[in-house]
Amino acid sequence: MADQLHALILEDEMIVALEIQALLGDLGYASCDFADDAAAAVRSACTRRPDLVTVDLRIVGGSGLEAIGHMIAAVGPVPYLFVTANADFVRGLTEAPVVDKPISASRFRAACLTAVADPARRPLAEQSSAA
Repeated sequence: MADQLHALILEDEMIVALEIQALLGDLGYASCDFADDAAAAVRSACTRRPDLVTVDLRIVGGSGLEAIGHMIAAVGPVPYLFVTANADFVRGLTEAPVVDKPISASRFRAACLTAVADPARRPLAEQSSAA
């Protein structure tokens, strides 16, 4: 089970979260946790470190930008990408891959591959073994 890919979906619209879960399943992610606010995302990441995090910009009680910052502070670098209807706004604030809503499966796949390929966003275990 340790070799199975696990994702965290930070999204406050369940129908969108389920779409993302299906797309991640197509990419080989065996399990997903869901969070709709920063605190739940940090708790989830601390409980089981995700191999990839998808982040919506606007979430319950705050922003996905703040949430990913708190998550990284708690567990270290994690691969992440934004899936948002506010893509133009996010692109100016992060170098992370950004996918517009409505979600294009091909763009989502490309963004996921970019996120996990970026050494700065790989899980800590991978960074130390690559050194």
